[in-house]
Amino acid sequence: MTDFTLDPRLSADTIALGDLALSSVLLLDDKRFPWLVLVPRLPGLSELTDLSPEDSARLMEETRLAVGVMQALAKPDKVNVGALGNVVAQLHVHVVGRFRSDPAWPGPVWGYGTREPYPAHAAAQLVERARALFAAA
Repeated sequence: MTDFTLDPRLSADTIALGDLALSSVLLLDDKRFPWLVLVPRLPGLSELTDLSPEDSARLMEETRLAVGVMQALAKPDKVNVGALGNVVAQLHVHVVGRFRSDPAWPGPVWGYGTREPYPAHAAAQLVERARALFAAA
């Protein structure tokens, strides 16, 4: 997969967890919400419909995998999945663990308050657990 560059905003706001067959897996660096981001490593994509049928099916399987990891990782009340792209046009899929007790519930997390980065030790532990869950899946 050549000529792929991660959008600078995604790069600035996330921690890399690793790569699946199609997508890079990122952890949004916001301790308020457990949040994974899948970014297909193909250049020039902004819409789900930009993917070939094969890559679309692959992204759906990777999304299913990420939802399972999120459920095991955070045990949320609900997992929200979305591909918005209003701020970052590069195609990416959000997998967000939601809790009835989270500060944005029941509304959307997008645009709610200010991102609160994880403390370094908490981020390291979360990354290790998430990587292990993806590896075991």
